[in-house]
Amino acid sequence: MKILALDSSGLVASVALLEDDTMVAEYTTNFKLTHSQTLLPMLDELKQRVQLELESIDAIAVAMGPGSFTGLRIGAATAKGLGLALKKPLIPIPSVDGLAYNLFGAKGIICPIMDARRNQVYTGLYCFEDGEFIVKKEQCAVAMQDILDELKNQDEKVTFLGDGVKVHKRLIQEVLGNQAIFAPAHVNKQRGAAIGALGELYMLKGKAVTADEFEPEYLRKSQAEREREERLKHE
Repeated sequence: MKILALDSSGLVASVALLEDDTMVAEYTTNFKLTHSQTLLPMLDELKQRVQLELESIDAIAVAMGPGSFTGLRIGAATAKGLGLALKKPLIPIPSVDGLAYNLFGAKGIICPIMDARRNQVYTGLYCFEDGEFIVKKEQCAVAMQDILDELKNQDEKVTFLGDGVKVHKRLIQEVLGNQAIFAPAHVNKQRGAAIGALGELYMLKGKAVTADEFEPEYLRKSQAEREREERLKHE
């Protein structure tokens, strides 16, 4: 199975090509350019490097959210456009699931945290049991303190990763102490390869959709929408 994978849900932009158990190519950047400037050029570079004919892929795995509203829209538009043009299915991957899958086989609890601002994070809880990926708590938007309160009552080590670590690391250490572990740089942010690998797993479970059916999942309203609602309340 040949899967093209896209992730632009966070600060990182990543494109990967996987075929069966092989990662053929991955292009990941974590820089100041916007995803509208990077995602398509990265895809074009990957195509040229591995002489990829897009018609040869079986499906497109894409991070469906939550995350950056702008990044999700760019990723969704790119994936939907490719899916429609190529008549290929899309595999929607919850962004937090994709982050957790970076740590395949890790012991204890995996807690990805994506910064959602206002002391909130997009998170979920995951683990691996006998090589099987287990979703213990589905991705959600919560206050950082709330997820820490939930974790401190569990007698297991917790590995954190994601851009929320930089924002909340001190609080995590204060609440969890030695219970907390932090993933190293090569696996602590979004990676297209993880989206693609999880995409193959989810496709085999029948979770693919048509390009028309695919919609990003924001989990909460954008800041602009929230501000508009506040203005309307006071009018």
